[in-house]
Amino acid sequence: MATPSADVAAIRAFNRFYTSRIGALDRGYLHSEFSLAETRVMYELCHREMPPTATDLTRELGIDPGYLSRILRGFARRGLLQRRTSAQDARQRHLSLSARGRKVFSELDRRASGEIRALVDTVPAPRRRSVIQAMRAIQSGFGVELPAGKAPGFVLRPHQPGDMGWVTHRHGVLYATEYGWDERFEALVARICADFIDHFDSKRERCWIAERDGESVGSIFCVRKSKTVAKLRLLLVEPSARGLGVGKALVDACVDFARSAGYRKLTLWTQNNLHAARHLYERAGFELMNEEKHTSFGKQLVAQVWELKL
Repeated sequence: MATPSADVAAIRAFNRFYTSRIGALDRGYLHSEFSLAETRVMYELCHREMPPTATDLTRELGIDPGYLSRILRGFARRGLLQRRTSAQDARQRHLSLSARGRKVFSELDRRASGEIRALVDTVPAPRRRSVIQAMRAIQSGFGVELPAGKAPGFVLRPHQPGDMGWVTHRHGVLYATEYGWDERFEALVARICADFIDHFDSKRERCWIAERDGESVGSIFCVRKSKTVAKLRLLLVEPSARGLGVGKALVDACVDFARSAGYRKLTLWTQNNLHAARHLYERAGFELMNEEKHTSFGKQLVAQVWELKL
């Protein structure tokens, strides 16, 4: 199916906007003697664990071989480049920045960070998180994945004003999108969040929000059921943060807190089609106690109760 002309026009408009904002059209990128393409090549030469060959750069950057050759010759004339013959293939040379090249790139990198910081400092924090989330969505939409082991880290923090609204909203959206559940599930989440705030006991209850680069990407609650029993509730991990260990960290935090708070048992209610969550519970030592068919949130479901002796 052909892409609609309106979509093409929207993408081109965004490209024009973004290239002008980051200075890609300037004669010298970051007010330097180097173009944006030259700076990009320097970045690769500086950050690779294994020095690349020209063939590697051509393939991975999608750059014309002749253009890359001219860039590398210019680097060599300026004393920015080192070439080392490959031990496996004498026809290939591994490329890296010289000491002078690393110094030059370090200054460019400092300027780039400064300009981006100056750009985003004018944007309020909530809107900034939305912008960053949109950028990740663009990368994901075009099939760009972070290399293994290179994914940015995350932190777990206590809840703060605004988090209950986020938890309710994201549960409603994600469960509707991924499982087809209707707005009655969102209403249930809202009631759980409201009860948590209205009856919050800081010594025996806790909410954790997983945050990455200032963006909320996950949640979990430990709430009091009785003097000896706590409930794990509202485990959520955003699609953009899955595979980073966020879910395991949230479950581990909940279990550790329940144990330290003096509970003897931690219980939870889930559905048998939530496979990723079930896997996390099993790994943490939870045992399935019973199952029951029911109709909720516009779907035929099988509810499960899991328990962990502390």
